[in-house]
Amino acid sequence: MTDLLDLLGALLLLLGALLCLGAAVTLVRFPDLLSKLHGITKPQVLGVLAITLGIAVSLRTWYAVCICLLILIMQLFTAPVAGTIVSRSAYRSGLIDREHLVVDELADDLAESGFAQTPDDN
Repeated sequence: MTDLLDLLGALLLLLGALLCLGAAVTLVRFPDLLSKLHGITKPQVLGVLAITLGIAVSLRTWYAVCICLLILIMQLFTAPVAGTIVSRSAYRSGLIDREHLVVDELADDLAESGFAQTPDDN
């Protein structure tokens, strides 16, 4: 049984490493900020989750599982919020090419709140 758990832990670590590698390749290959954010946050979060689960399965001690559970919870709470904050600040700074947006709901919300883009912004 321990050999099976060790194998499962190793496979989870490998899967997590491949997902993190995919996030790194996305950073280099994707052209604009929003597609980079989308391509980085999704596999990176799943990669960290897989690595953390692999560590918990490999170590199999109660304190290691508790620490890994804390890491999982913090990662799931902070990564989506950080991605949203970065994308909203990039939008307000004019770093987003609005011509390529299919739906732009943020412009309506910002207009209602009194935020006005300067003429030299996109």
